[in-house]
Amino acid sequence: MAKRHLITCALPYANGPVHIGHLAGCFLPSDIYNRYLRMQGKEVLFICGTDEHGVPITLKAKKENKTPQQVVDENYSVISAGLKNFGIHFDTFSRTTNTLHHETAQAFFKTLYDKGVFIEEVTEQLYDAEANQFLADRYIVGTCPNCSYESAYGDQCESCGRTSSPQELINAKSALTGNTPVLKETKNWYLPLDSIQSEFLDKWVASKKDNWKSNVYGQCNSWLQEGLKPRAMTRDLDWGVNVPVEGADGKVMYVWFDAPIGYITATKEAAGEDWTKWWKDSNTEMTHFLGKDNIVFHTVIFPAMLHAHGAYNLPTNVPANEFLNLEGDKISTSRNHAIWLHEYLTDLPGKTDELRYALTSILPESKDADFTWVDYQARVNNELVAILGNFVNRVIVLTHNYYDGKVPSGTLHSALPDVTGKINDALSNFNQRSGLEAFMEIARNGNKYLQDTEPWKLIKDEANAQTVADCLFTCIQIVKEIGNYAQIFLPVTSDKLLNILNINSYDDAITEGHKINKPVLLFEKIEDELIKVQREKLQKAKEINAKSAASPTEEKTEIPIKPMIQYDDFTKLDIRVATITAAEKIKKADRLLHITLDIGSETREVVSGIAEHYAPEDIIGKQVTYLANLAPRTLKKIESTGMILMEEDTDGKLKFVAPSEATAAGSIVA
Repeated sequence: MAKRHLITCALPYANGPVHIGHLAGCFLPSDIYNRYLRMQGKEVLFICGTDEHGVPITLKAKKENKTPQQVVDENYSVISAGLKNFGIHFDTFSRTTNTLHHETAQAFFKTLYDKGVFIEEVTEQLYDAEANQFLADRYIVGTCPNCSYESAYGDQCESCGRTSSPQELINAKSALTGNTPVLKETKNWYLPLDSIQSEFLDKWVASKKDNWKSNVYGQCNSWLQEGLKPRAMTRDLDWGVNVPVEGADGKVMYVWFDAPIGYITATKEAAGEDWTKWWKDSNTEMTHFLGKDNIVFHTVIFPAMLHAHGAYNLPTNVPANEFLNLEGDKISTSRNHAIWLHEYLTDLPGKTDELRYALTSILPESKDADFTWVDYQARVNNELVAILGNFVNRVIVLTHNYYDGKVPSGTLHSALPDVTGKINDALSNFNQRSGLEAFMEIARNGNKYLQDTEPWKLIKDEANAQTVADCLFTCIQIVKEIGNYAQIFLPVTSDKLLNILNINSYDDAITEGHKINKPVLLFEKIEDELIKVQREKLQKAKEINAKSAASPTEEKTEIPIKPMIQYDDFTKLDIRVATITAAEKIKKADRLLHITLDIGSETREVVSGIAEHYAPEDIIGKQVTYLANLAPRTLKKIESTGMILMEEDTDGKLKFVAPSEATAAGSIVA
């Protein structure tokens, strides 16, 4: 009986958008594997979702004066839209704040509790007296005992990747107040990883030595060699999945307990009542795609949970990738040293396959890799444009020139190398880079065959008519083969080739007399100016971070307070909440946007000099404060009535002065 395949992709954390490191770490490799298996006719379920609990969410919410739910709602929209527009289509893209997930996670926890798996223990935990709350791992920062990184979290050091307990940190401080925390008693439920290791994990991991990637097995085995300890699966927090047992009021599940259960939830959403065959049938293989920072959770903690539960399959493989760096430096969300997917899709519209190709060609499958804009440009121009795009264009043009776009009567040239075996071997073993190289061999071989045959010379002699027909017939079949395998690597390009070849499916035969459409440009050359803009964008972020990290003794620019006014002067101002309903750039005015506002009773139009700070499409729907009784004036032939209020920091960055929560348009600001 043929195996079915459950593919999971590490749940992106919903405290921010997705960047190219996430794409190279798990999203792109999992998508390629999913597409490959479906092309083989396999039964596949491809699932993911956002991880929406945990302390970083609450910290971000406090910082932005929002609720945690508002933070995850906003980021879910950005993440899900970005991945979909990039061509990564999950069978379901779930959320760990969904009611179904809370129910699933609570049922899982309760099963372990009823079986007596957990160790219930009262221990002393770090507590912030000023904030009046226990400090979960991410609320604690200090010096890593392993690598001396000074900003390590209580559960994991982001520098060396080592997990730890908050008590192991040196000079631990509360992330809430900066105070040194004190110890206070609290009760939590611990997963006895030490006993599960001796009973199960040691043998199970050892059985994976020949099948798992060496970097995955090596990291997992090192953890086991060090020896596991019981780990608390509950936290004293108010944001997360409530612990469903008596005496657990005010406690939620450890985020790394509930998050992987999100895979089960997503399966339920995608498969409905049929979900059990994906988790409880031995005929299903489960493959976890993730980055190396998540290896321990998917090879140790989650398998320990599944084993303790007893009713679920264990993962078959965990082909984790190493890290992707950017322009020679580690990708950092806090320093904004990243290429964000949603920004790429805006800055380089219509170039999703170009990024897919560039990233796949350097995937950090066994060691860290480095993405540079110059290399991106070279791969697009020298490979996609010069090799693949050029071959397809020449074949289609010659067919139209010599045969009016109809496939000639010819014989398939049989001496061309067959790369099918190479592609299958590479992708079945999670070597996507090698698979892409084999895919490009199809175009390289086609180019060589076309160049060696030179039909443009042979066509001049009627005696060579059949040779020319054989050549073009063969080349059209090669184009079809390129399009077929492009479904895996370059889906947009594959769709374009379907249209050019005028077929509905790559299963359709292309025979004599079949009419093909005229050529369209598959790829455009990436110009130097575009690369310059993107590199300057990264450099600007680096300079801003360098400035913000300057010595505290550095003199800062102060914004002087304007002269005093009387209260009566203030009461003359009519300030209201307004909602932006439309925005567009004004031609020949780089700094100006033409904005339409809903102020409740009517709409107003204003001209605002914020085009250097905001793109029109990014501000539609935003609520702002609006000075409604400012005398109108005409700018660029547009009557601007009133003014949107902005705040400007010492660096000249403009930000909207906006209500802290959604408010009815037209509400008075008093």
